[in-house]
Amino acid sequence: MTARTLTTAPGGGAAGTDRPPPPRFAFDAFTWKEIAHLLLNLPASLVGFVYVVTVLSTGAFLTVTLIGLPLLALGLLGARQLGKAERARARRLLGLRIEEPSPLPHRGQDFLARLWAQLKDTVAWRTALYELIRFPWGVLTFSLTLVSFFVLWPVLPFLARAMTNVDRLLVRGLLSPSDELERRIAELESDRGVVVDTAAADLRRIERDLHDGAQARLVNLAMGLGLAKEKLLEDPDSAARMVDEAHGEVKLALQELRDLARGIHPAVLTDRGLDAALSSVASRCTVPVQVTASLPARPAAAIEGIAYFTVSELLQNISKHSGASAATVDVWRARDRLLIQVTDNGRGGASLDAGTGMAGLAERLGAVDGLFVIDSPPGGPTTVTAELPWRDRVEGPDSRHTGRRPEPQPG
Repeated sequence: MTARTLTTAPGGGAAGTDRPPPPRFAFDAFTWKEIAHLLLNLPASLVGFVYVVTVLSTGAFLTVTLIGLPLLALGLLGARQLGKAERARARRLLGLRIEEPSPLPHRGQDFLARLWAQLKDTVAWRTALYELIRFPWGVLTFSLTLVSFFVLWPVLPFLARAMTNVDRLLVRGLLSPSDELERRIAELESDRGVVVDTAAADLRRIERDLHDGAQARLVNLAMGLGLAKEKLLEDPDSAARMVDEAHGEVKLALQELRDLARGIHPAVLTDRGLDAALSSVASRCTVPVQVTASLPARPAAAIEGIAYFTVSELLQNISKHSGASAATVDVWRARDRLLIQVTDNGRGGASLDAGTGMAGLAERLGAVDGLFVIDSPPGGPTTVTAELPWRDRVEGPDSRHTGRRPEPQPG
């Protein structure tokens, strides 16, 4: 079983799915659909033309008043709906597969930002242009189709094909999404939400760990030292024992803080890079892990961090769920991509919906234009491949001195 999460935008339709069959003298079902489309061109184009001329021109005329721009924005939203109806008609009657454009970004925007986004909506303006161009064409195609029923019946299938091909060109040129840029905007809007949600969840986890761990231990430490201070003169032996206990609490609190810091961003990753950091996390895995990292240089810090936490999560899953006796981690660069492959000889059966955090990893990688692939047949082995965009590391002014002062160890 293979689970894939690909951060790619949908295309305008599969190859060959919107190519009509060759016209024939016989009137087949597809030809009748084309004829129906041509006969509907007049009422549809009339509605669209009247709407565009009336609503948009009125809104543009009233821009000198307070209601002009909002009215124009509402008119453009209506134009979007006209475009949606025309794409649906083209899909049903012409067999033309056109993806819907991405919605306008409204998340977290105030009224003026939403208004400006609607006013500069290229999808709506192209739809308005389509309605203006199509009105005379709709009148022409309706008239020719109607006359051909009585005069040019034998060649009507060929005439219908020629006229609907012009309609297809108009729909593709003016009603389709604006290619890769439009699709990437939709992807980035979705990915931004994933990043924000993930960051919020991480902050809540850190707050919970501090509250339940080191913070509670330090509160107990402060109370113990306060009691020891009170007993220092009247019962020195008890005070000494309490100080010893406080000393132990300090050690535990420091260890908890180190573990928490490692979960945020480990020092070894900052100081020595991905190879050393992955070797460190592999040494804590309950399964023997062989790490191979072949990197000519260090990637950007953000990419390096995502790679580290991806491997860390996968090794935790191997420890908890795989039943494996050995695992491998391979990291290398292929052109402009950073590739990670984690393999184990466990029982297999891993998937994105198995409740092992795989879906969260796929979302994190997808948020940075990455790829996440699971190949885990029942019985194993399991191979997880992660792919990240390679971005060169930007060295700061202190990058030549990456070492850190050793942390003091409590005696």
